[in-house]
Amino acid sequence: MEKLDTKQDLSAEPIVYVIDDDKHMRDALLDLFMVTNRRASAYSSGPEFMSTADTTAPGCIVVDLRMPGGTGLDVQSQLISLGSKMPVIFLTAHADVPASVRAMKAGATDFLTKPFVTRDLLDAVDHAIRLDGERRKVETEREQIRTLVDTLTPREQEVMFGVVSGLMNKQVAYQLGISEMTVKLHRMSVMRKMQCRSLADLVRKAEKLQRN
Repeated sequence: MEKLDTKQDLSAEPIVYVIDDDKHMRDALLDLFMVTNRRASAYSSGPEFMSTADTTAPGCIVVDLRMPGGTGLDVQSQLISLGSKMPVIFLTAHADVPASVRAMKAGATDFLTKPFVTRDLLDAVDHAIRLDGERRKVETEREQIRTLVDTLTPREQEVMFGVVSGLMNKQVAYQLGISEMTVKLHRMSVMRKMQCRSLADLVRKAEKLQRN
């Protein structure tokens, strides 16, 4: 099976991972995604997918609920334990309400039943891929901000978080036990290293860094 590069690449083409023990269903889904210009790869079981696929790649997963050797819920649980945030769509012939509730609480983006409406599935896939892309963009930006923060000295970090919390220079100085002039010098260094042209820009970056 195809394995993608594990490096996060916002320009990489998303892939739809299909996991279903029914070969006819796998082939039908692959054909559907191919004719609608969506990149896809199929697996016959959860263990095959988990041991072969790149769970850090952009895209989403379309997984059957009930399969020999492990359920779709097992796949979802394993992904969570690995820290993977790839969106999961359940596609099943069994309208299992408790399972659907469990799946959605664990973060599934959709729970569809077979036979499915083609448009509904494609919309669910597009929605999941869009969510994944937005998440990756936020995480990439946050990582870039963390890299800038790492260039600050411990004292500069203290000054930065004091300033972005709304404290004036003299208040930061009092809190840290240093002179106001020293705070101003640290603040200038923080602005330069964080590549900010204004306090508002610095505050926005700090908020993105702290946002869940």
